[in-house]
Amino acid sequence: MKSLTQKIPILDAVLKGIGQIMLQENAWTGLLFLVGIFCGSLQMGIGAILATLCGTLTAKILNYKEDEIASGLYGFSAALVGVALPFYFQSVAVIWIAIVIGAILATMLQHFFIVKKIPVFTFPFVFVTWILLYIFHQVYQVGPSDVLMMEATLNPDFAYALRGFGQVIFQGGTFAGLLFFIAVFISSPISALYAMAAGVIAAIISNCLSLSPQESIHMGLGSYNAVLCAIVFAGTKVMDGFWVLISVLLALAIAWVMAQYHFTLLTFPFVAGTCLTLVIKNIHTKFFKIEKAVQSGANQRH
Repeated sequence: MKSLTQKIPILDAVLKGIGQIMLQENAWTGLLFLVGIFCGSLQMGIGAILATLCGTLTAKILNYKEDEIASGLYGFSAALVGVALPFYFQSVAVIWIAIVIGAILATMLQHFFIVKKIPVFTFPFVFVTWILLYIFHQVYQVGPSDVLMMEATLNPDFAYALRGFGQVIFQGGTFAGLLFFIAVFISSPISALYAMAAGVIAAIISNCLSLSPQESIHMGLGSYNAVLCAIVFAGTKVMDGFWVLISVLLALAIAWVMAQYHFTLLTFPFVAGTCLTLVIKNIHTKFFKIEKAVQSGANQRH
């Protein structure tokens, strides 16, 4: 894989762009994600490739930094747009045009935040997809996809944690979730294990507090934002686990509020919960630095 992608840099960038959906700069991870998406839907798989390619080429045409392009930073939001539209709507011509336009817009928005050094994760995907959902629901109506209309087979088992991995990229199947877990694990074992634990915890909390319908929890819809939160803060220190928990709780609270007002969640609870946790973490770090400095000064005076 490495020798092949080195010979074809655009392929390497596209696969890493898909891998970056779960913050993994790894072509193998991206390839396994792609396999999982195709297992769920041919249209979503094609949409992912088309959108990621459009996002990567847009970055090249607009002369964004080569190292950022090579690491896949201009592929993941575009890829999610490419998967989301075939998930929600019938595979008609206007949807494929929208995938291309949406991928370009998401890439440009991603670049804006990268330049401003603002960590927004998948927010460009969320923002662009919200606009497109409004257009195709309210302005130029397109019928729902076959995937959206399928009746889900629910299994009240712990596989909902795996399905939480799958739902990050609109895949409700346990096999796709397993593939996605393996894909993250080969890139970062600690991230995969934290994400699995966070998915279970989020589902249990959602169930105990009735934050989501049981059907949604079993489908992994109560876990996928928690999976992403855990990947961001995963690490080997005790405090890393604390920040994972805080971000998961915040994401769950935000998701619950959004659900009360019938907003389409996408990955916004993850984005908002993670950004709030980063703010809290920075305040915590600065406070302890000041406290240590004060203590050090007091010790010197004594």
